[in-house]
Amino acid sequence: MVEYLIFLAISTATFALFSLGLNLQWGYTGLINFGHIAFMTLGAYTTVLLSFQGVPLLVSAVIGSIVAALLGLIIGFATLRLREDYLAIVTIGVGELIRLVVNNQELPVKDTWISGAFGVQSYPIPLSTAPNLFVRLMMMGLLTVLAFITFSALWRWISSAQKSLLTDSGKRVSNKQELASRWGVGIIFALLTAAIYISGMIGLEDYKPAAGLMLLALLVLALVFWRLEILVRSPWGRVLKAIREDEEVPKAMGKNVFWYKVQSLMLGGAIAGIAGAFFAWQLSAIYPDNFQPQLTFDAWIMVILGGSGNNIGTILGAVIFFTYDATTREFLPRIFTNLSSDQLGAFRIMVIGLILMILMVWRPQGILGKKEELTLGK
Repeated sequence: MVEYLIFLAISTATFALFSLGLNLQWGYTGLINFGHIAFMTLGAYTTVLLSFQGVPLLVSAVIGSIVAALLGLIIGFATLRLREDYLAIVTIGVGELIRLVVNNQELPVKDTWISGAFGVQSYPIPLSTAPNLFVRLMMMGLLTVLAFITFSALWRWISSAQKSLLTDSGKRVSNKQELASRWGVGIIFALLTAAIYISGMIGLEDYKPAAGLMLLALLVLALVFWRLEILVRSPWGRVLKAIREDEEVPKAMGKNVFWYKVQSLMLGGAIAGIAGAFFAWQLSAIYPDNFQPQLTFDAWIMVILGGSGNNIGTILGAVIFFTYDATTREFLPRIFTNLSSDQLGAFRIMVIGLILMILMVWRPQGILGKKEELTLGK
């Protein structure tokens, strides 16, 4: 159970990062990106191939994110001066183009070249060897600090809604709903934090490489989330929201709308590139078929579930998605014993589609999204 919780924590953190990049592009800027997997593919392969050449792993991941950001720059210059639907069409094509190129070209692995269709295996993974006792204690201390910061941030997040309820009597009903949703989400996150903390401490004490990777993924997720929250509340973030609502308004105020869109596309792509590095490290062997377009639409599900334009909501969407994925994989075969694995897979997709349809009717802005900031059907 400990190893399974660690695996789920890494998967959730990786796709929360992936979805945060998409949320910046779509939720805050209104850019329709249906090929987000292209950034993850570049990040994963760049990280892995550079690590074979002796480049340190963290440096390789940073370079992978830069390469993904450069792809965002190229896509931006090619499409952002055109209508929004062109961006959607081009990103779908770019995502598939990169996957097919990787599948059909030879890749430099160590001192040889191998066909991309055969995949890349046996590459270095961070923290794969057991560190000494002092380093393990440091890692356990970092995990403790991270858990404490998470609990404190959740309490401040709930307290801010309580203060709004007391001070703003004109929006008492909406504030009560906001407070109730924050309490519910806060309790869920607190329980998950406690479970991950206990599992991580056990995994670090009797060292498991996955526990070290989990700690690294959670630290990067916390850092990216913290900086994104600062960015979207800054004047730069307010310009992005203005572009999302009506780009003619920031244009009239002298803002270079095109360049802001490019920046959003590049930064979102860089975050997805970092997620690609963790995706590759977790798999320990990558193949072109690991980067199917379905992963882009999984990220869209996470953003829509949690609420577009809300970073906490995006992480919540990732948690819900992987909780659903894990529970249905475990329990559905026991309930529907007469269905084949293919039928069960189709049934799981059908159920999550039904959940999204109900959510779009009941709460189209998502669980934590704000209706006044809704960009669907803009």
